[in-house]
Amino acid sequence: MFDTRITKLFGIKYPIIGGGMQFLSRAGLVSAISNAGGLGLIPAAMFPELDDLRKEIRLTKTLTKKPFGINLTLFQHPRGVTIEQYIDVILDEGIKIVETAGRSPEPYIKKLKDNGVIIMHKTPAVRFAKTAERVGVDAIAILGMEGAGHPGMDDVTSMVLIPLAAETLKIPVVAAGGISNARSFLAALSLGAEGILMGTRFAITQESPAHPKIKEALVQAPETATALLERSLGNPIRALKNKAAQTILELETKGATSDELLPYIRGEQGKKAWIGGEIDAGVVSIGEVVGLVHNIPTVKEVIDSIVSEAQTLLEHLTNISGTKQAKR
Repeated sequence: MFDTRITKLFGIKYPIIGGGMQFLSRAGLVSAISNAGGLGLIPAAMFPELDDLRKEIRLTKTLTKKPFGINLTLFQHPRGVTIEQYIDVILDEGIKIVETAGRSPEPYIKKLKDNGVIIMHKTPAVRFAKTAERVGVDAIAILGMEGAGHPGMDDVTSMVLIPLAAETLKIPVVAAGGISNARSFLAALSLGAEGILMGTRFAITQESPAHPKIKEALVQAPETATALLERSLGNPIRALKNKAAQTILELETKGATSDELLPYIRGEQGKKAWIGGEIDAGVVSIGEVVGLVHNIPTVKEVIDSIVSEAQTLLEHLTNISGTKQAKR
């Protein structure tokens, strides 16, 4: 059930992918997603020291024999580490799945493909997806404005982006943004996606290393609890409306420079919030779908419930359709 080009491409049981979340997508969470039949992704940018990325990959290999991959953001990284150096580690460690994001992956396609790597490119716009398809990626993750992370400047929702990407591209599309349960999984498939990518739902699980205070706060958060920050920098991020976010929004309204915003958006502050439990310390990137998350299950329970409930929903829809046909 739910075999798609995505399950075949990545060699996974279910077309469900865990977003590469800073601070959270460590070996424990990534391996749990893969072991439950999905695909976990480790974000390379979380490791400014290359040896630390090697260690995380090797630790993940001890925890799962299932496929997992690396999220590779194509911006300049801390401490002068280059994209090429990250790619060398990825290849040295035998990783065969890479999700690129941030910029066109064209400069890195040949080296990755020559070494048998499958590439999925994540983007918030179909025009960028078309470019990525042209230069040779194998799949596209299309991110709606509801999503956490960086949903772009266009403010287009998943309900529009998913079918537009599906009808425009020949390669398979993965839906990201606004997805957390069986209903949104099935909706994404009906809109033309062949898989889903979730961050927020997996951030609020037992295997997530997020601090219990953060998890509890997010379980209580309504769908209106997020805001788009850093629009003034041209790369907005959706985050929880905590004190840090309110300060950033106020500074942006006053025309603050990137240097003036830096103390509030730097990664160390976000880590204090996510891992240290200091909820207001920094940016907590989270999607609007947080309003639909009401518990803290295991990763396996999340994935199993999505699949089983989606099957039940399909049967229900089939029965409705059959009843209407019989009445005609």
